[in-house]
Amino acid sequence: MIKDIQSEIMRLKKELDFLLLVHCYQSHDIIETADFVGDSFGLAQKAANAPEKNIMMCGVRFMAETVKILSPEKRVYLPEPDAGCPMAEQLTYEELAALREEYPDYTAVCYINTTAKLKTLCDVCVTSSSAVSIISRIKNDKILFIPDCNLGDYVSKALPDKKFKFINGGCPSHARITLDEAKRAKALHPDALMLVHPECRPEITAMADYAGSTTGIMDFAAKSDTKEFIIGTENSIVSHLSIDHPEKRFYALTKNCICQNMKLTTISSVYNTLLSAGGMAGQYGEEILIDEETRISAKKCIDKMLELG
Repeated sequence: MIKDIQSEIMRLKKELDFLLLVHCYQSHDIIETADFVGDSFGLAQKAANAPEKNIMMCGVRFMAETVKILSPEKRVYLPEPDAGCPMAEQLTYEELAALREEYPDYTAVCYINTTAKLKTLCDVCVTSSSAVSIISRIKNDKILFIPDCNLGDYVSKALPDKKFKFINGGCPSHARITLDEAKRAKALHPDALMLVHPECRPEITAMADYAGSTTGIMDFAAKSDTKEFIIGTENSIVSHLSIDHPEKRFYALTKNCICQNMKLTTISSVYNTLLSAGGMAGQYGEEILIDEETRISAKKCIDKMLELG
């Protein structure tokens, strides 16, 4: 049955001129239908350079917004409208505006995991893989970093000459990983390397053999001669790595690192959104629309990231 749905998705993509972007945290049946799989910003760049006129982002809302920011001439769809990101949405526009007034001499740096509206108030955007290198190139030594204080702490330790201000924000899925869980995983698998995302708490990242983005973790595991790994990020990555590298063993650092928003998207969501976009079914999914003033303003901090990177 799944293979039949996947076959229909592949047919409809071609028929309707759709590019299917799939974030790493999606399920494997969706990944098998993807044109590109990866982290959010890399996927948005792929979309901007692709010939297709219609884009579906299988991820969460801020990711689809980033695609639209970089590809305003294309129609961008999010298959599950309720798929948001608690980290991206935990700071309001008004709260960030107040912070900018409170720290007027700070350069405002936003993690890519923020809404388009918040990006309009920021000077520079970063990804988890580029944050250290980008911020190191900012001339100002005072940085207001939003919204993830855990990623911010990781960056600040790498750049001790800069002064950072954080908010008490971050990814609930990664932040719920505890030190006791990390110690227990290491005790159970003493020969395994621990690979974690820097959205984890500082004490978890400090224990890691490698800290980096989701694709960074996957690349490290693929290239390493080590045969066992403890994975400290969304648990779907354990499944994907196990399928891609059956000769190696992968263990979840915790059973609790699950993004419920990512799990909203299913293979049926993808199929039904394609049918809806092609006028072959009722309304399903949502087309992402951003007014041009907001889009241009939000794009400035992304452009600055690319300039510095």
